[in-house]
Amino acid sequence: MRRILFEWRGRRIWSYPALLYIGLVAGVAAGNIAAHAAGIDAFRVYVATLILIGPALLGARLIHVASHWRLYRRNPRRIWDRTEGGFGMYGGLPVMLLLSLPLLPALRLPLGAFWDVAMFTILVGMIFARIGCLLNGCCAGRLSRGWGAVYLPNHLGVWATRIPTQCLEAGWAAVLLVTAIVVWGWLFVLSTGSYLVDYFGLHGYLRWSLILVFMILKAGLIVAVFMHMAWERLALMYAILVPPVLVLVFVGIMVFESNYTLFTRIIFFGAGT
Repeated sequence: MRRILFEWRGRRIWSYPALLYIGLVAGVAAGNIAAHAAGIDAFRVYVATLILIGPALLGARLIHVASHWRLYRRNPRRIWDRTEGGFGMYGGLPVMLLLSLPLLPALRLPLGAFWDVAMFTILVGMIFARIGCLLNGCCAGRLSRGWGAVYLPNHLGVWATRIPTQCLEAGWAAVLLVTAIVVWGWLFVLSTGSYLVDYFGLHGYLRWSLILVFMILKAGLIVAVFMHMAWERLALMYAILVPPVLVLVFVGIMVFESNYTLFTRIIFFGAGT
């Protein structure tokens, strides 16, 4: 592939570190935009992200070295060689999660809201990093002669027809990113509708009907997409969604029963006064 992206004034710019750097910068920018859109402190999100990036890269590198220890045991100096690739995302995420538990309360950031924003940073960075993997000639999939297989090298430089794992992961990250942006857009539209109910001063059953409809639609989008319910098995969907529906049914029954009790008390106790 193209391990050297280009040369500038006699200095070689290696593909993977360059694309990783671009991905980090673009990811932090995307997270900052998402923080502004979510209404949380963007500067604190920026600080937390910068603090977590270093340990995440360290964890990602160590998990890669551990999984290829036979290769690095012979030449330990390659462990910290910046000219070659080798990061495992699954090693970086646990480190970030653990460190975020004490860090986010110290910065007065809500855990859930921060990670909603951080997903944009991770997905954008993942797209560029996987392109860097492709140019670097690493992280290719297993041998295959099926549809979609591409002639690629592995980390040892052996060329063969393989599954293009780098392209698949970058494409999947792009799909998730676009889906998240679309869902956030719809959530913004629905939230605007809720605010317009107050802005126009609607009252009575129309007001509460519109507010409930907007709330249910927003909750449905969050559960379906961000909680992955749309891709779960039908049995699991029933197990999670049916109990809240039954609770709502019971609440409705209690509302009608409470109205009946109220009217009965008004009739009998009100008649004697």
